[in-house]
Amino acid sequence: MKATYGLIGQMLVAPENRDALVSILVEGTRDMPGCLSYQVAKDASRPDAIWVTEVWTDKDSHANSLKLPAVQAAIAKGRPLITGMGIRAETIPQPE
Repeated sequence: MKATYGLIGQMLVAPENRDALVSILVEGTRDMPGCLSYQVAKDASRPDAIWVTEVWTDKDSHANSLKLPAVQAAIAKGRPLITGMGIRAETIPQPE
C-alpha cells in the first residue's frame, strides 16, 4: 500500500509517567486499518517528552482510527498523563 498521510507529534508528560504513557499508546494502537507504521519513542534529550510518528494509507484511515474502541480506551487512559503537546506536523510520506 502506498502511504499518503503522516503525522509526527510530540507529547509532554511528567518524567515519572513517561513509561506508562508509552505503554498505553503502544498497547492501544495495534491493528488499526490503514496504519502502515505507528512508532512511539522516548525523546533522547527530554525526560518529559515522547514522539509519535505515524504513517497511514490516507487521512481518512487516520480519522477512522480515532473511533476504534481500543484507541478510544487508550486516549481515555493516557490523557490524564499528558501535560502538554509539543510540535505536531502533518507529512506526506514518500514510498520506499
